[in-house]
Amino acid sequence: MSNPDPELAARLTRDVERFVREVVIPYETDPRRGPHGPLDSLVLELREKARAAGVLTPHIRPGGAHLTQRETAAILKKSGLSPLGPLACNTAAPDEGNMFLMGRVASAAQKAEFLQPVVEGRARSAFLMTEPAAEGGAGSDPSMLKTHAVRAGDEWVINGRKAFITGFDGAHTGIVMARTRDGERPAATMFLVRLPHPAIRIERILNTIDSSMPGGHAVLDIENLRVPAANVLGEVDEGFKYAQVRLSPARLSHCMRWWGTAARAQEIASQYACTREAFGKKLIEHEGVGFMLAENLIALKQAELMIDWCADVLDTGESGTVESSMTKVAVSELLFAIADRCVQVMGGTGVTGDTIVEQVFREIRAFRIYDGPTEVHKWSLARKIRRDHAKQP
Repeated sequence: MSNPDPELAARLTRDVERFVREVVIPYETDPRRGPHGPLDSLVLELREKARAAGVLTPHIRPGGAHLTQRETAAILKKSGLSPLGPLACNTAAPDEGNMFLMGRVASAAQKAEFLQPVVEGRARSAFLMTEPAAEGGAGSDPSMLKTHAVRAGDEWVINGRKAFITGFDGAHTGIVMARTRDGERPAATMFLVRLPHPAIRIERILNTIDSSMPGGHAVLDIENLRVPAANVLGEVDEGFKYAQVRLSPARLSHCMRWWGTAARAQEIASQYACTREAFGKKLIEHEGVGFMLAENLIALKQAELMIDWCADVLDTGESGTVESSMTKVAVSELLFAIADRCVQVMGGTGVTGDTIVEQVFREIRAFRIYDGPTEVHKWSLARKIRRDHAKQP
Protein backbone atom coordinates (compact mmCIF):
# COMPACT_ATOMS: atom_id res chain seq x y z
CA MET A 1 0.00 0.00 0.00
CA SER A 2 1.33 3.42 -0.91
CA ASN A 3 1.76 6.35 1.44
CA PRO A 4 -1.21 8.73 1.54
CA ASP A 5 -1.22 11.29 -1.26
CA PRO A 6 -4.23 13.57 -0.67
CA GLU A 7 -3.71 15.64 -3.82
CA LEU A 8 -3.46 12.59 -6.09
CA ALA A 9 -6.48 10.95 -4.47
CA ALA A 10 -8.54 14.14 -4.76
CA ARG A 11 -7.64 14.53 -8.44
CA LEU A 12 -8.45 10.89 -9.23
CA THR A 13 -11.74 11.17 -7.36
CA ARG A 14 -12.75 14.23 -9.42
CA ASP A 15 -11.62 12.56 -12.66
CA VAL A 16 -13.53 9.37 -11.93
CA GLU A 17 -16.72 11.25 -11.07
CA ARG A 18 -16.48 13.34 -14.23
CA PHE A 19 -15.83 10.25 -16.36
CA VAL A 20 -18.74 8.28 -14.89
CA ARG A 21 -21.19 11.16 -15.21
CA GLU A 22 -20.17 12.31 -18.68
CA VAL A 23 -19.12 9.06 -20.39
CA VAL A 24 -20.48 6.03 -18.54
CA ILE A 25 -24.02 7.09 -17.61
CA PRO A 26 -25.08 7.51 -21.27
CA TYR A 27 -24.20 3.82 -21.75
CA GLU A 28 -26.87 2.77 -19.25
CA THR A 29 -29.31 2.42 -22.14
CA ASP A 30 -26.85 0.48 -24.31
CA PRO A 31 -28.55 -2.72 -25.57
CA ARG A 32 -25.48 -4.90 -24.90
CA ARG A 33 -26.96 -6.23 -21.69
CA GLY A 34 -27.31 -9.99 -21.52
CA PRO A 35 -29.62 -11.85 -19.13
CA HIS A 36 -26.73 -12.30 -16.68
CA GLY A 37 -24.96 -8.96 -16.93
CA PRO A 38 -23.31 -6.58 -19.39
CA LEU A 39 -21.60 -8.22 -22.35
CA ASP A 40 -17.80 -8.14 -22.47
CA SER A 41 -17.89 -6.10 -25.66
CA LEU A 42 -19.53 -3.30 -23.69
CA VAL A 43 -17.12 -3.67 -20.78
CA LEU A 44 -14.04 -3.55 -23.00
CA GLU A 45 -15.34 -0.53 -24.90
CA LEU A 46 -15.91 1.33 -21.65
CA ARG A 47 -12.48 0.36 -20.38
CA GLU A 48 -10.82 1.74 -23.48
CA LYS A 49 -12.52 5.03 -22.78
CA ALA A 50 -11.45 4.85 -19.13
CA ARG A 51 -7.87 4.16 -20.21
CA ALA A 52 -7.93 7.19 -22.49
CA ALA A 53 -9.32 9.31 -19.65
CA GLY A 54 -6.64 8.12 -17.19
CA VAL A 55 -9.13 6.51 -14.78
CA LEU A 56 -8.62 2.79 -15.48
CA THR A 57 -7.82 0.88 -12.27
CA PRO A 58 -7.23 4.23 -10.53
CA HIS A 59 -6.72 2.75 -7.06
CA ILE A 60 -3.60 0.83 -8.16
CA ARG A 61 -0.65 2.96 -9.13
CA PRO A 62 2.06 2.16 -11.71
CA GLY A 63 4.33 -0.39 -10.09
CA GLY A 64 1.48 -2.08 -8.26
CA ALA A 65 1.11 0.01 -5.09
CA HIS A 66 -2.45 0.42 -3.83
CA LEU A 67 -3.84 3.69 -2.61
CA THR A 68 -4.84 3.72 1.04
CA GLN A 69 -8.26 2.34 1.89
CA ARG A 70 -9.51 5.84 2.74
CA GLU A 71 -8.32 7.13 -0.66
CA THR A 72 -9.77 4.08 -2.37
CA ALA A 73 -13.11 4.73 -0.66
CA ALA A 74 -13.35 8.22 -2.13
CA ILE A 75 -12.64 6.93 -5.64
CA LEU A 76 -14.81 3.80 -5.54
CA LYS A 77 -17.82 5.73 -4.23
CA LYS A 78 -17.65 7.89 -7.34
CA SER A 79 -17.12 4.91 -9.66
CA GLY A 80 -20.35 3.50 -8.22
CA LEU A 81 -22.48 6.42 -9.43
CA SER A 82 -23.51 4.10 -12.27
CA PRO A 83 -23.88 0.31 -12.15
CA LEU A 84 -21.52 0.34 -15.16
CA GLY A 85 -19.00 2.63 -13.48
CA PRO A 86 -16.99 0.00 -11.57
CA LEU A 87 -16.79 -2.15 -14.70
CA ALA A 88 -15.59 0.78 -16.78
CA CYS A 89 -12.99 1.90 -14.23
CA ASN A 90 -11.94 -1.66 -13.32
CA THR A 91 -12.91 -1.28 -9.68
CA ALA A 92 -15.65 -3.94 -9.74
CA ALA A 93 -16.03 -7.17 -7.81
CA PRO A 94 -14.66 -9.79 -7.93
CA ASP A 95 -11.69 -8.29 -9.80
CA GLU A 96 -10.99 -5.60 -7.22
CA GLY A 97 -10.71 -8.11 -4.37
CA ASN A 98 -8.74 -10.57 -6.50
CA MET A 99 -6.27 -7.87 -7.52
CA PHE A 100 -5.79 -6.93 -3.87
CA LEU A 101 -5.15 -10.55 -2.86
CA MET A 102 -2.79 -11.36 -5.73
CA GLY A 103 -0.95 -8.12 -5.14
CA ARG A 104 -0.34 -9.18 -1.53
CA VAL A 105 0.38 -12.88 -2.00
CA ALA A 106 1.35 -13.80 -5.59
CA SER A 107 4.93 -14.34 -6.74
CA ALA A 108 6.50 -12.09 -9.37
CA ALA A 109 5.94 -14.71 -12.08
CA GLN A 110 2.33 -15.22 -11.00
CA LYS A 111 1.68 -11.49 -11.03
CA ALA A 112 2.99 -11.25 -14.60
CA GLU A 113 0.80 -14.11 -15.85
CA PHE A 114 -2.37 -13.79 -13.80
CA LEU A 115 -2.55 -10.36 -12.16
CA GLN A 116 -1.22 -7.95 -14.76
CA PRO A 117 -3.88 -8.61 -17.44
CA VAL A 118 -6.57 -7.94 -14.83
CA VAL A 119 -4.92 -4.74 -13.58
CA GLU A 120 -4.61 -3.54 -17.17
CA GLY A 121 -8.33 -4.10 -17.70
CA ARG A 122 -7.72 -6.56 -20.54
CA ALA A 123 -9.15 -9.53 -18.65
CA ARG A 124 -11.54 -10.46 -15.86
CA SER A 125 -11.07 -12.85 -12.95
CA ALA A 126 -13.11 -15.15 -10.72
CA PHE A 127 -12.81 -16.37 -7.14
CA LEU A 128 -13.84 -20.03 -6.85
CA MET A 129 -14.68 -20.70 -3.21
CA THR A 130 -18.46 -20.98 -2.72
CA GLU A 131 -20.07 -24.39 -3.28
CA PRO A 132 -23.63 -25.70 -3.82
CA ALA A 133 -25.68 -25.30 -0.65
CA ALA A 134 -27.83 -28.35 -1.48
CA GLU A 135 -24.70 -30.50 -1.30
CA GLY A 136 -23.56 -29.08 2.04
CA GLY A 137 -20.69 -27.13 0.52
CA ALA A 138 -18.98 -23.96 1.65
CA GLY A 139 -20.92 -20.73 1.65
CA SER A 140 -20.73 -18.23 4.48
CA ASP A 141 -18.81 -20.92 6.40
CA PRO A 142 -15.58 -21.64 4.44
CA SER A 143 -14.74 -24.53 6.81
CA MET A 144 -17.44 -26.56 5.02
CA LEU A 145 -15.26 -26.61 1.89
CA LYS A 146 -15.67 -29.92 0.05
CA THR A 147 -13.58 -29.38 -3.08
CA HIS A 148 -10.34 -31.33 -2.59
CA ALA A 149 -6.82 -30.96 -3.98
CA VAL A 150 -4.35 -33.87 -3.85
CA ARG A 151 -0.62 -33.59 -4.54
CA ALA A 152 0.59 -35.67 -7.50
CA GLY A 153 4.29 -35.07 -8.12
CA ASP A 154 4.80 -31.54 -9.40
CA GLU A 155 1.05 -31.00 -9.76
CA TRP A 156 -2.10 -30.80 -7.72
CA VAL A 157 -5.28 -32.57 -8.84
CA ILE A 158 -8.49 -30.79 -7.90
CA ASN A 159 -12.01 -32.20 -7.87
CA GLY A 160 -15.24 -30.66 -6.67
CA ARG A 161 -18.13 -28.37 -7.45
CA LYS A 162 -18.54 -24.63 -7.09
CA ALA A 163 -21.57 -22.34 -7.12
CA PHE A 164 -22.33 -18.62 -7.27
CA ILE A 165 -18.97 -18.03 -8.96
CA THR A 166 -19.30 -14.44 -10.12
CA GLY A 167 -17.89 -13.58 -13.53
CA PHE A 168 -16.49 -17.02 -14.31
CA ASP A 169 -17.95 -17.11 -17.80
CA GLY A 170 -15.45 -15.09 -19.84
CA ALA A 171 -12.80 -14.78 -17.11
CA HIS A 172 -9.04 -15.07 -17.75
CA THR A 173 -7.82 -15.75 -14.21
CA GLY A 174 -9.32 -18.09 -11.64
CA ILE A 175 -8.41 -18.42 -7.96
CA VAL A 176 -9.56 -21.89 -6.92
CA MET A 177 -9.85 -22.68 -3.22
CA ALA A 178 -9.68 -26.36 -2.28
CA ARG A 179 -9.22 -28.40 0.87
CA THR A 180 -5.70 -29.82 1.18
CA ARG A 181 -5.81 -31.22 4.72
CA ASP A 182 -8.59 -33.01 6.59
CA GLY A 183 -8.84 -34.02 10.22
CA GLU A 184 -8.95 -31.95 13.38
CA ARG A 185 -7.05 -29.07 11.78
CA PRO A 186 -8.43 -28.88 8.23
CA ALA A 187 -6.62 -26.59 5.82
CA ALA A 188 -7.20 -25.17 2.36
CA THR A 189 -4.97 -23.90 -0.42
CA MET A 190 -5.52 -21.40 -3.22
CA PHE A 191 -4.51 -22.18 -6.79
CA LEU A 192 -4.16 -19.90 -9.80
CA VAL A 193 -5.70 -21.24 -13.02
CA ARG A 194 -5.72 -19.80 -16.51
CA LEU A 195 -9.28 -19.74 -17.83
CA PRO A 196 -11.15 -21.14 -19.63
CA HIS A 197 -9.93 -24.62 -18.70
CA PRO A 198 -11.37 -27.90 -20.04
CA ALA A 199 -11.38 -29.45 -16.55
CA ILE A 200 -13.75 -26.76 -15.25
CA ARG A 201 -17.18 -27.08 -16.84
CA ILE A 202 -19.98 -24.56 -16.52
CA GLU A 203 -23.04 -26.54 -15.48
CA ARG A 204 -25.33 -23.51 -15.63
CA ILE A 205 -25.50 -19.78 -15.08
CA LEU A 206 -27.91 -18.98 -12.26
CA ASN A 207 -30.85 -16.67 -12.77
CA THR A 208 -30.46 -14.10 -10.01
CA ILE A 209 -32.06 -10.85 -8.90
CA ASP A 210 -28.98 -8.81 -9.85
CA SER A 211 -27.73 -8.07 -13.35
CA SER A 212 -24.67 -5.83 -13.09
CA MET A 213 -21.83 -8.35 -13.27
CA PRO A 214 -20.47 -9.74 -16.57
CA GLY A 215 -20.69 -13.50 -16.76
CA GLY A 216 -23.33 -13.73 -14.05
CA HIS A 217 -22.98 -16.33 -11.30
CA ALA A 218 -21.99 -19.85 -12.39
CA VAL A 219 -22.37 -23.38 -11.05
CA LEU A 220 -19.21 -25.30 -11.95
CA ASP A 221 -18.04 -28.89 -12.06
CA ILE A 222 -14.29 -29.39 -11.53
CA GLU A 223 -13.04 -32.78 -12.66
CA ASN A 224 -9.36 -33.76 -12.41
CA LEU A 225 -8.10 -30.21 -12.75
CA ARG A 226 -4.31 -30.48 -12.81
CA VAL A 227 -2.50 -27.38 -11.54
CA PRO A 228 1.31 -27.02 -11.49
CA ALA A 229 2.78 -26.62 -8.00
CA ALA A 230 4.20 -23.31 -9.23
CA ASN A 231 0.60 -22.02 -9.43
CA VAL A 232 -0.10 -22.36 -5.72
CA LEU A 233 -1.04 -18.87 -4.54
CA GLY A 234 1.09 -18.16 -1.49
CA GLU A 235 1.76 -21.16 0.72
CA VAL A 236 0.15 -24.59 0.83
CA ASP A 237 -2.51 -24.96 3.56
CA GLU A 238 -2.79 -21.18 4.08
CA GLY A 239 -5.95 -20.68 2.03
CA PHE A 240 -8.22 -19.85 4.95
CA LYS A 241 -5.77 -17.18 6.11
CA TYR A 242 -5.57 -15.66 2.62
CA ALA A 243 -9.36 -15.64 2.41
CA GLN A 244 -9.33 -13.36 5.45
CA VAL A 245 -6.70 -11.14 3.82
CA ARG A 246 -9.09 -10.67 0.90
CA LEU A 247 -12.31 -10.57 2.88
CA SER A 248 -12.25 -7.37 4.93
CA PRO A 249 -11.15 -5.05 2.09
CA ALA A 250 -13.53 -6.77 -0.34
CA ARG A 251 -16.46 -6.34 2.05
CA LEU A 252 -15.62 -2.69 2.38
CA SER A 253 -15.18 -2.04 -1.34
CA HIS A 254 -18.67 -3.47 -1.91
CA CYS A 255 -19.91 -0.84 0.53
CA MET A 256 -17.98 1.89 -1.28
CA ARG A 257 -19.34 1.07 -4.74
CA TRP A 258 -22.96 0.58 -3.70
CA TRP A 259 -22.85 3.77 -1.66
CA GLY A 260 -22.25 5.63 -4.92
CA THR A 261 -25.09 3.79 -6.63
CA ALA A 262 -27.52 4.58 -3.80
CA ALA A 263 -26.43 8.22 -3.91
CA ARG A 264 -27.28 8.28 -7.61
CA ALA A 265 -30.71 6.78 -6.92
CA GLN A 266 -31.25 9.54 -4.36
CA GLU A 267 -30.35 12.14 -7.00
CA ILE A 268 -32.87 10.67 -9.45
CA ALA A 269 -35.64 10.38 -6.85
CA SER A 270 -35.00 13.93 -5.63
CA GLN A 271 -35.16 15.28 -9.17
CA TYR A 272 -38.44 13.43 -9.68
CA ALA A 273 -39.93 14.69 -6.41
CA CYS A 274 -38.94 18.30 -7.11
CA THR A 275 -40.51 18.35 -10.58
CA ARG A 276 -43.49 15.98 -10.39
CA GLU A 277 -46.77 17.51 -9.25
CA ALA A 278 -49.68 15.76 -7.52
CA PHE A 279 -52.59 17.06 -5.46
CA GLY A 280 -51.77 20.65 -6.29
CA LYS A 281 -48.08 20.83 -5.40
CA LYS A 282 -44.67 19.28 -6.03
CA LEU A 283 -44.15 15.87 -4.46
CA ILE A 284 -41.26 17.18 -2.37
CA GLU A 285 -43.72 19.54 -0.66
CA HIS A 286 -45.77 16.61 0.59
CA GLU A 287 -44.37 15.76 4.01
CA GLY A 288 -44.53 12.00 3.48
CA VAL A 289 -42.35 12.25 0.38
CA GLY A 290 -40.00 14.93 1.62
CA PHE A 291 -39.34 13.06 4.85
CA MET A 292 -38.34 9.90 2.95
CA LEU A 293 -35.73 11.82 0.97
CA ALA A 294 -34.55 13.52 4.17
CA GLU A 295 -34.13 10.12 5.80
CA ASN A 296 -32.07 9.07 2.79
CA LEU A 297 -29.70 12.00 3.25
CA ILE A 298 -29.19 11.01 6.88
CA ALA A 299 -28.65 7.35 5.96
CA LEU A 300 -26.14 8.21 3.22
CA LYS A 301 -24.07 10.19 5.70
CA GLN A 302 -24.25 7.43 8.30
CA ALA A 303 -23.12 4.86 5.74
CA GLU A 304 -20.33 7.12 4.50
CA LEU A 305 -18.99 7.61 8.02
CA MET A 306 -19.01 3.86 8.67
CA ILE A 307 -17.09 3.24 5.44
CA ASP A 308 -14.47 5.86 6.27
CA TRP A 309 -14.13 4.58 9.85
CA CYS A 310 -13.51 1.01 8.67
CA ALA A 311 -11.09 2.24 5.97
CA ASP A 312 -9.09 4.05 8.62
CA VAL A 313 -8.86 0.86 10.69
CA LEU A 314 -7.59 -1.13 7.69
CA ASP A 315 -5.06 1.59 6.95
CA THR A 316 -3.46 0.98 10.34
CA GLY A 317 -2.58 -2.54 9.20
CA GLU A 318 -5.20 -4.22 11.38
CA SER A 319 -7.24 -7.06 9.86
CA GLY A 320 -10.46 -5.14 10.46
CA THR A 321 -12.53 -8.31 10.67
CA VAL A 322 -14.90 -6.98 13.33
CA GLU A 323 -15.04 -3.48 11.89
CA SER A 324 -15.73 -4.72 8.35
CA SER A 325 -18.52 -6.98 9.63
CA MET A 326 -20.12 -4.08 11.44
CA THR A 327 -19.74 -1.84 8.41
CA LYS A 328 -21.07 -4.40 5.98
CA VAL A 329 -24.20 -4.94 8.08
CA ALA A 330 -24.86 -1.27 8.69
CA VAL A 331 -24.13 -0.05 5.17
CA SER A 332 -25.99 -2.79 3.30
CA GLU A 333 -29.10 -2.27 5.44
CA LEU A 334 -28.91 1.53 5.18
CA LEU A 335 -28.43 1.48 1.41
CA PHE A 336 -31.25 -0.99 0.88
CA ALA A 337 -33.60 1.27 2.84
CA ILE A 338 -32.46 4.21 0.70
CA ALA A 339 -33.12 2.29 -2.53
CA ASP A 340 -36.52 1.19 -1.26
CA ARG A 341 -37.53 4.73 -0.39
CA CYS A 342 -36.36 5.97 -3.81
CA VAL A 343 -38.63 3.45 -5.50
CA GLN A 344 -41.50 4.50 -3.24
CA VAL A 345 -40.99 8.22 -3.92
CA MET A 346 -41.13 7.60 -7.66
CA GLY A 347 -44.23 5.42 -7.52
CA GLY A 348 -44.96 3.54 -10.73
CA THR A 349 -41.95 5.06 -12.46
CA GLY A 350 -39.73 3.64 -9.71
CA VAL A 351 -40.50 0.05 -10.63
CA THR A 352 -39.85 0.49 -14.35
CA GLY A 353 -36.63 0.42 -16.31
CA ASP A 354 -37.08 4.07 -17.30
CA THR A 355 -34.40 4.96 -14.72
CA ILE A 356 -31.76 2.87 -12.94
CA VAL A 357 -33.61 3.14 -9.61
CA GLU A 358 -35.33 -0.21 -10.15
CA GLN A 359 -31.97 -1.85 -10.88
CA VAL A 360 -30.35 -0.21 -7.87
CA PHE A 361 -33.07 -1.72 -5.67
CA ARG A 362 -32.37 -5.19 -7.08
CA GLU A 363 -28.60 -4.91 -6.90
CA ILE A 364 -28.48 -3.64 -3.33
CA ARG A 365 -30.92 -6.34 -2.24
CA ALA A 366 -28.39 -8.88 -3.48
CA PHE A 367 -25.57 -6.93 -1.79
CA ARG A 368 -27.14 -7.80 1.56
CA ILE A 369 -26.11 -11.41 0.78
CA TYR A 370 -22.70 -10.83 -0.84
CA ASP A 371 -19.68 -11.45 1.42
CA GLY A 372 -21.89 -12.80 4.17
CA PRO A 373 -25.56 -12.15 4.98
CA THR A 374 -26.40 -9.70 7.74
CA GLU A 375 -27.35 -12.53 10.09
CA VAL A 376 -23.95 -14.26 9.72
CA HIS A 377 -22.12 -11.07 10.60
CA LYS A 378 -24.39 -10.46 13.60
CA TRP A 379 -23.78 -14.04 14.77
CA SER A 380 -20.03 -13.49 14.47
CA LEU A 381 -20.25 -10.23 16.39
CA ALA A 382 -22.34 -11.91 19.09
CA ARG A 383 -19.63 -14.55 19.49
CA LYS A 384 -17.09 -11.77 19.96
CA ILE A 385 -19.26 -10.23 22.66
CA ARG A 386 -19.37 -13.61 24.42
CA ARG A 387 -15.60 -14.06 24.14
CA ASP A 388 -14.93 -10.57 25.45
CA HIS A 389 -17.29 -11.18 28.37
CA ALA A 390 -15.51 -14.42 29.23
CA LYS A 391 -12.22 -12.52 29.53
CA GLN A 392 -13.58 -10.12 32.12
CA PRO A 393 -12.31 -10.68 35.68
